[in-house]
Amino acid sequence: MSVIIKDIPKSNNEIIRIEVSEFKGMDLINIRIWYQAFDAGGNMVYKPTQKGVAINVSQYEELRDGIEKINNYLQDKKSGATLQE
Repeated sequence: MSVIIKDIPKSNNEIIRIEVSEFKGMDLINIRIWYQAFDAGGNMVYKPTQKGVAINVSQYEELRDGIEKINNYLQDKKSGATLQE
């Protein structure tokens, strides 16, 4: 079972989907590009590409730390400062 956390528009026919899913008994954070396609009934659906990354939920804190560092970098860049470790 997958839980969609957020869909981020990438282009007119692609999204970046963030979801939490299970694979072979492991809970994963999956960040992947999905594209628009039509199913057998002619309905538009999104299908995943191979472009993306899946990490174990046990690595969430490291992912969050990385995102916080991106935020700090962007704030520093905006203010003209340099990135500090």
